[in-house]
Amino acid sequence: MTVAVLLVATVAFRLLGLLGVRRFATWRVSAAHGLAVMLVMTASAHFVPGDVTFMPNYDDMVAMVPSFVPFPGFMVYLSGVLELAGAVGLVLEPTRRAAGICLALLFVALLPANVNAAQLGLEDVGSPLWQRVPEQVLYIGIALWAAGLRRPSADRPAAVDHQRVPSDQGGGR
Repeated sequence: MTVAVLLVATVAFRLLGLLGVRRFATWRVSAAHGLAVMLVMTASAHFVPGDVTFMPNYDDMVAMVPSFVPFPGFMVYLSGVLELAGAVGLVLEPTRRAAGICLALLFVALLPANVNAAQLGLEDVGSPLWQRVPEQVLYIGIALWAAGLRRPSADRPAAVDHQRVPSDQGGGR
């Protein structure tokens, strides 16, 4: 479900770019916004009361936390806040790079909880391990791409020629 949200949101933002919304003129920026939409969705589960059963909730999230992690309830709230902060950081150009890097690190840090959920068979919040690990790799890759760490050559500025200006343009001889 989260991959579908990420993909649909990314394509929707890019289509807006094709319709003239300059903010979404590139796939990289559209993907950053798509990841932000996905993060708002996933972070919401960290704050939903346990008696809500139509979606993952706080109690489900606490059940995912491996036993070696201290203060599981606090960690659930903290990771939800970090996901929301990362979503905001992705949509703001000045913070996009830092947000993408921090989110990639967060996705790595959260992988043990996802592995634990898969091992415990928590279907409400976890995916099977064969699916979850590639998903997590996808999220890490998109976060780093959104951060601008992996930019295609077309996005890079042209090289500047540092040679002298010809004499007819600089008040030369």
